[in-house]
Amino acid sequence: MEFITHTWHWSVAGFLIALIMLTLNYFGKVFGMSSNLRSLCSMTGVGKKVPFFDWDWKSQRWNLAVVIGAMIGGYVAVHFLSDASNVDINPKTIEQLAAMHIDAPNGKLLPDALFGNQIFESPKMIIILLVGGLLIGFGSRYAGGCTSGHAIAGMSNLQLPSLKAVIGFFIGGLIMSHFILPLLF
Repeated sequence: MEFITHTWHWSVAGFLIALIMLTLNYFGKVFGMSSNLRSLCSMTGVGKKVPFFDWDWKSQRWNLAVVIGAMIGGYVAVHFLSDASNVDINPKTIEQLAAMHIDAPNGKLLPDALFGNQIFESPKMIIILLVGGLLIGFGSRYAGGCTSGHAIAGMSNLQLPSLKAVIGFFIGGLIMSHFILPLLF
């Protein structure tokens, strides 16, 4: 049980991801989480009014199963298999978070100041969540996929647009964490 509850070495996780991607490539499937939003919208029949959503969503049922499995797997991992005791955070990172009034996770994987239920009591945090969600939705549509689709699926297929998107994601993450996040907190 300890093997499941602790973080895995990157080589084990990387090998498993590569194995899944090779299997999907073998069966001619393309992985991506954001494409499921298009499938969900198509299921409602909105494709009759918006041409972008007029497509055969039934061909992507397997990808919807991946999303449901990810949600169930995440729930099981957090509530039954979670042991954050072996997650080491750099002391400098903890100092930087404290300067922004963000508490250290203290044995949890995520700090409550950013991921706890109390964020819904703050209008500032609700606005940050809404604007962030809109930006993520716009960005994944504009980039033609989300981070998992480009970084895992696109890069494993050696697609140049995915490499460009991943470089953009990385640069955006650096700008956010070093410049914008300190301004917000």
